[in-house]
Amino acid sequence: MRDGMRAVAVALWAGAMLLQAACSSPPTRTVSPSPDGASHPERQEVVEVARSLVGIPYRFGGNSRRGMDCSGLVQYVYRKVGVAVPRTVAEQRRHAFPVSLEALQPGDLLFFRLNGRRVSHVGLYLGEERFIHAPSTGKRVTIARLNDLFWSRRLVGAGRFY
Repeated sequence: MRDGMRAVAVALWAGAMLLQAACSSPPTRTVSPSPDGASHPERQEVVEVARSLVGIPYRFGGNSRRGMDCSGLVQYVYRKVGVAVPRTVAEQRRHAFPVSLEALQPGDLLFFRLNGRRVSHVGLYLGEERFIHAPSTGKRVTIARLNDLFWSRRLVGAGRFY
């Protein structure tokens, strides 16, 4: 009897995974990063999608319009333009092509060290020294300035996914 219940549970789990895969997000493509920063049509789309999220509440672990954290915002924006991006700040930093701050282009990721030694925050560069991010609990997705002393002191790098 116990083995029968286990088989049913496994079958239900497998069916749920198939259903989730079939009904979740639209197909995405994995894009190799472009080291030269060439202009891509997706850059403008990334910026437009990101701007549409201003005001969305911060939610730890969130990556939807109901609420999102910083890496969820990045993942959401890129998913909307058809690019698969890892979920966490650490994974996003590890998989993005490193970009010098002098070569920033709209749509590039900005990585910050807020507390301690590890990089713990990410935002999307919009151009003109501005970026969009999901700051913290109780706040909303907002646009900030890179030349703000708080952010400029904590900026540790940038990356690109196309």
